[in-house]
Amino acid sequence: MPPPLSLPVLLTPFQAALSEWGDRVRRDLPWRHTRDPWSVLVSELMLQQTQVARVMPRYVGFLARFPTPAACALAPVGEVVRAWAGLGYNRRAVHLHMAAAVVVDRFEGALPEGLDQLRSLPGVGPYTARAVSAFAFEHDVGVVDTNAARVLARAVAGRRLAPVEAQALADSVVPPGRGWAWNQAMLDLGATVCTRRRPRCGQCPLAAPPVGATVGGCVWAGGGHTGPDPADGSAGVSGPQSAFAGSDRQGRGRLVDALRAGPVTVAALPVACGWPQEPLRAQRVAAGLVADGLAVVADDGSLRLP
Repeated sequence: MPPPLSLPVLLTPFQAALSEWGDRVRRDLPWRHTRDPWSVLVSELMLQQTQVARVMPRYVGFLARFPTPAACALAPVGEVVRAWAGLGYNRRAVHLHMAAAVVVDRFEGALPEGLDQLRSLPGVGPYTARAVSAFAFEHDVGVVDTNAARVLARAVAGRRLAPVEAQALADSVVPPGRGWAWNQAMLDLGATVCTRRRPRCGQCPLAAPPVGATVGGCVWAGGGHTGPDPADGSAGVSGPQSAFAGSDRQGRGRLVDALRAGPVTVAALPVACGWPQEPLRAQRVAAGLVADGLAVVADDGSLRLP
């Protein structure tokens, strides 16, 4: 865990309050012990729509198997998918393999530093590019995930934010020279205190202006939490997901898990998906896996990992 950093004299009350809190309570997570761009990229793709608790036990093992972009690119994509077991959203494993191949082919095996170059990698969108920029290269850019977006809407703006507004606001509040620590604090605050349901305002360093300051506290809390929650509908704030049980997503996950153990025949597809009475649905899901690069059709017609 990096030691607390000394704070610049010219921090605003808002920046000072969140920076002090972040340095004091920062969660000890394995990807926060590295500035290696590949390791950071792996962690960010794993964390997309997946809880921290599920990622932690798999992150270290995955990097032991694929410590560099070259190691990942040289392996069959099926091996990367196998190593992704337990994380869900298996298409991310395919994207990571594709990104590794591009890094090797175009960037001599090292992740690029520029945002536009990072965005050119398969599976790397605006959030992931900025996360690698801040957490690997320590650039002063704002990282807006669903947790940080709630903090921005509630504490800083006090209203719903459009996508361009949210990103511009996130960039504007990063204290110079503290891009890494600041973004970690924003993510931690949104994940542990400024939560979607029942935010813990009594524990928030921004709930009220710092002592002696007239500005700097949470705008929403300062207004008595009146009106609708500013985070609802704001850019970057995710809403509730559709039910997983019985969904195609569940069937896809079951089928990929079956493929990790070996090829699956056409006749076995319905059972592998968990829908023994729905062969057409199972075949449709199987075709989707092939289209997404998660499976290939063998000469005998069975399905296997690439």
